[in-house]
Amino acid sequence: MSDEKMKTAASSWVPKDLDMEVSQKGNAALFAERIQKVDTAISLKESNSIPVATLVGTLPYVLDGTSFKASMYDYPRASQALINYYQEFQPDATMHTAFTSGRANEIAQSSMIDWPGRPGTRVSDSSTHQVIEQEYLSPEEYPEILKDFTGFMLRKYIPRAYPALKGLADIRFVPSIVLNTTPMASLYSVQAQEAFATLAEIGKEDAKAAAASKEVANKLAEMGFPPFMTGAGEAPFDIIGDYYRGTLGALTDQLEYEDELAAMCDMLADIQIESYAYFNVASLPVKRVFFPLHKGMDGFMSPQQYEKLYWKPLKKIMMALIEMGVTPFIYTEGKYNTRLEQLADVPKGKVIYHFETVDMKEAKRILGDVACISGNLPIYLLEYGTKEQVVDHIKYLIDTCAPGGGYIFDTNAGIDNAKRENIEVMFDTLHTYGRK
Repeated sequence: MSDEKMKTAASSWVPKDLDMEVSQKGNAALFAERIQKVDTAISLKESNSIPVATLVGTLPYVLDGTSFKASMYDYPRASQALINYYQEFQPDATMHTAFTSGRANEIAQSSMIDWPGRPGTRVSDSSTHQVIEQEYLSPEEYPEILKDFTGFMLRKYIPRAYPALKGLADIRFVPSIVLNTTPMASLYSVQAQEAFATLAEIGKEDAKAAAASKEVANKLAEMGFPPFMTGAGEAPFDIIGDYYRGTLGALTDQLEYEDELAAMCDMLADIQIESYAYFNVASLPVKRVFFPLHKGMDGFMSPQQYEKLYWKPLKKIMMALIEMGVTPFIYTEGKYNTRLEQLADVPKGKVIYHFETVDMKEAKRILGDVACISGNLPIYLLEYGTKEQVVDHIKYLIDTCAPGGGYIFDTNAGIDNAKRENIEVMFDTLHTYGRK
């Protein structure tokens, strides 16, 4: 969409008072104001309008006439689609995934995902990537990975998950007692050298995606749009289920390998905490870490298992981040009605909880004095519902969750396909009904 068409489309529905307000304020002032609006909600206070930060997947590309494939292969085109989306709808923060290199995944022969644009794929160009769960860690290997995590990753996990890097399996470090030799002879094997060359190719492609992501983020910041989060992680239990054992393996391990599973969750918590040390030195406009919770919903495990294997290691990370002055953004997936009491066990005004499927009245009652809440607008309404249904649900959420503060508007999941008129009426309602 050209700049002129974008302005025309925006002017056709954006409330006139909002349009005038945005045009009169400098971008730097808008940037600071939007950060403050979200921070006010996190601190459980009210501001003059509801903060709006909606997680988007393919939506900006769909609305702009391109596809998610562009975010993996055509960064200039994808960047322009993102810029057009944020300029038109004026949310209070950017919430899109960083660009991922399709070419890097091709070179690595990534086996855990399929993606739009991969040669031979059946995934539509308009789809996000699709996960193919694999078992890269057998239950008998728990002692090995717990004893030597780095060695296991290098010699077993990476060659299994990325077949193009199978040469790394040859690497062994043997101490040498001869002063004029090195202890790295295995690094010189043909297979290892091939793997290193492949890693260099992957690195070049990944660097292109990272540079493009940084460039568009800087442009959006200059336009007055701050990022909503500046880090990401996962609950340790989810890491094991997503990347090592598969969902079924992780769930059955609760019964058959509970001690090993608990030990690995604790180890992964410590590794993640170390990885967030950059928050102590980096100059960032906001300090928030996004945690999508994949396997903690109601019914996946008993309350006792959830407490020990899921919540305890996750909370350990959360508390470490809070000590660093960082806000955990906990993005629950699935039903979470039975977990609300446990979620309340955090310091006041230091956490954001997003909900997909939950009784928002109960969430407000239990968590309203403890943590900021968001989410719950069903994305199926945006894709299949009427404008009236979208407006009614938004008003319900604002009436239920906004009083007293501690509320940020978001949908119940990332927005992919949606009717343009429903997206327009969603933002229109938020920019009018969501203001005092």
